[in-house]
Amino acid sequence: MSDTASLLEDAANRIEDISTRDLQIMLRRAALVVRNARSIALDADMEDAVRSLCSEIGLTREHTIRYVVREWMEKNTYLPVRELEKDSDVDGEA
Repeated sequence: MSDTASLLEDAANRIEDISTRDLQIMLRRAALVVRNARSIALDADMEDAVRSLCSEIGLTREHTIRYVVREWMEKNTYLPVRELEKDSDVDGEA
């Protein structure tokens, strides 16, 4: 990732000298790095718990982690609690 960042910084510093083709290649590499950087490494016991929760609530690992973090942040007042619309369906949960 640092190599890609260095290449992009260098290209930004001399943008007038960079060909469109080279810039496309660098941007595609950067997009791959960003796309693959989403992974969060967890301890084995946490990974098992996340996997279990994924199957229980039917979400992907990434969506489950986002859900858990959002819920925790809302309950601990780091984020405002989402307002439910008056006529929204909550499936027995509010």
